[in-house]
Amino acid sequence: MDERLRWMDATDQAALVRSGQASAAELLAEARDRIRKLNPAVNAVIAELDSPSEKSGSEESGSGDEAPTGEPPFPGVPFLVKDLALEIAGTPFSEGSRWLAGNVSRHDQELARRFRRAGLATIGKTNTCELGLSPHCEPLLHGATRNPWDLSRSTSGSSGGSAAAVAAGIVPMAHGNDLGGSLRYPAAWCGLFGLKPTRGRVPLGPEYGDIVGGLAAEFALTRTVRDAAALLDAVAGPAPGDPYWAPPQLRPYAAETLTPPGRLRIAATATPNSGQTVHPDYLRAFDDAVDLLGGLGHDVDEGRPEPLDRVGRRAIRAVYAAAAAWIEGYWTQRMGRGPEPGELEPYTEVLFGRGRKVSAGDYLQGVEELQRFSRRVAGFFRTYDLWLTPTVGWPPLPLGTLTATPEDPVRGEREAGRFLMFDGEYANITGNPAMSVPLGTDSGGLPVGMSFLAGYGAEATLFRLAAQLEQAQPWAGRRPAAAVS
Repeated sequence: MDERLRWMDATDQAALVRSGQASAAELLAEARDRIRKLNPAVNAVIAELDSPSEKSGSEESGSGDEAPTGEPPFPGVPFLVKDLALEIAGTPFSEGSRWLAGNVSRHDQELARRFRRAGLATIGKTNTCELGLSPHCEPLLHGATRNPWDLSRSTSGSSGGSAAAVAAGIVPMAHGNDLGGSLRYPAAWCGLFGLKPTRGRVPLGPEYGDIVGGLAAEFALTRTVRDAAALLDAVAGPAPGDPYWAPPQLRPYAAETLTPPGRLRIAATATPNSGQTVHPDYLRAFDDAVDLLGGLGHDVDEGRPEPLDRVGRRAIRAVYAAAAAWIEGYWTQRMGRGPEPGELEPYTEVLFGRGRKVSAGDYLQGVEELQRFSRRVAGFFRTYDLWLTPTVGWPPLPLGTLTATPEDPVRGEREAGRFLMFDGEYANITGNPAMSVPLGTDSGGLPVGMSFLAGYGAEATLFRLAAQLEQAQPWAGRRPAAAVS
């Protein structure tokens, strides 16, 4: 392996191609070599695609097949796509479930077309938990993805396969999606930059309009802030018929990374809502982040948006249960049959059971309550620019801790409370953008992420601050000791 190329970000890899110092074919060959040598240790890539697609192959047309204008930002840069929600025609699409094993996509999603138009060479699919329903990446279908920083530990989920692939140096960035933290949690445990964009910033079509009332967002995991900014510039923007439109960006996000953020008003807390214990190393890292921000000239005060009350918690439970019902119904219709005995993991069966009990009225009441909550949070951002917390409250858990067993099908749900304690779902409920930034390490040398939630449409604020933090406390040079060399 070319170790220099392995740890080079996508922006620098693209520059090699533009300057003629490397060809796209050479980047691709190196990435495939890294999959062969590195993936057996981490089990991040569950399907290697034969070659990057040069044509859409889609049953849809018109919204994503126009010729790109100008030079693509990432010519020939190798890329991986999470095996959940984002479809590429002619490729395996199982969403981590034995029920869907052998399924093949018949169309391209709009985002897949935009990745291709950006010059990215999609060479494989990454692992995810079954149907994206758990905060881990250990499906029975494909086996557990292992954290490159400690191969005995979890990556979190559900974008854990993509996070492990980027952290191990297989590719410089990889697709992921986020319905309740699924980009940001793996970013935190794998030492990456994880951005969840504003609702409507990145299209979900043509297969989906909104996913679970607008809770879901598509994007990627990267090692550097500039890669995330340039990628969002390449893929952002509505597609015809989208139900949500994000406020238009004023200029390229890549330009925002070169712009000082000014003096930001930041509310910060490391106190969980539900009384969990935050790991001491995470409290230290949080205090260090507050000191860093103060030293950079920002105003940081103890504070937070109002928490979800009992009615709000009931609403989110109803919406998540309805999501499980939708997933079961969607795939039953698409596969032409329901799941057979033994095809679902125990926790998925529990979630499907909950979904069958929630009514349409329960779901719509839940959506309305969460929208009321979102309006209250919007008021908070009239006072503050950002809300800071640790992304999660505990170091990566041992593999197997978050999985279900037939005897204890909700074990993972219960154990997740040990690290999910800082209301990452606020970004999904409100549609606001959020990011996890790898600002520290724990006493064992494992990454610690800090979460920043911004106001609706305020990715520019996040990119400006993220670039400032990256310059003040660089993280891209950190190498996971556990990843095979």
